[in-house]
Amino acid sequence: MATKKTSKRSLLRIGAAVLALILLGGLLFWLTLPDVTWLEKENPRETAMMKFRAEQARQKGRKARRLWKRVPLSRISPYLIQAVLIAEDDKFFEHEGFDWASMRKALEANMEKKRVRRGGSTITQQLAKNLFLNPEQSIWRKLREAAIAMALEKELSKKRILELYLNLIEWGDYIYGAEAASQVYFQCPAAALTLSQAIRLASVLPNPHRFSVSGNGNQRMNRKRKTIAGRMLRRHWIEQVTYDQALAEMGIIP
Repeated sequence: MATKKTSKRSLLRIGAAVLALILLGGLLFWLTLPDVTWLEKENPRETAMMKFRAEQARQKGRKARRLWKRVPLSRISPYLIQAVLIAEDDKFFEHEGFDWASMRKALEANMEKKRVRRGGSTITQQLAKNLFLNPEQSIWRKLREAAIAMALEKELSKKRILELYLNLIEWGDYIYGAEAASQVYFQCPAAALTLSQAIRLASVLPNPHRFSVSGNGNQRMNRKRKTIAGRMLRRHWIEQVTYDQALAEMGIIP
């Protein structure tokens, strides 16, 4: 009888210790999350992704020459804004940081291919990762990404989140933001991008190191670019003549 009582006390102590560790871990998790409130009116001087890329370059014996110039959302072509929304987060203005339907589709696709090929991350999640986290693949990082995304959605307007994203996203080696990308690839400001130029930029996200902005794309890229233009046409964001001209400029058969 005494043995049973002792065993029960031991189990209770173990259970209490485990619960205490879980609560402590949860407390530490929330206490170590970055503050995002300052982003409402201030711009970051550097991001975690920029630091990561600079360290990568240093390890290879190179110096990362960062190209980056911030501009307000009003000075970014509406074509680029629309193309990026379609390419990266079609329900951006509808969700609160997470697109559960896209996440489910991504999970199903990954399970079918038996490897991670799609992420289902929203623009808010990508901004959280770029601002504060390294691109490592771990459950801990994904949890932090989700928590930071929730904080961004709570503290910032959708327009501010989009403005930050378009100014911080990487568009090639050490090329950050829409303004720098426009200048590098098309020798024009982001405000002056044509539809075909905007689609080219949007189509390489989220992997600008693998796909090329310049020149005509391969079959996969052409399909993606045609899809972006087609959705813009169906939503009456562009007219048929503009659609046809953009496809012609990209060397895509209508």
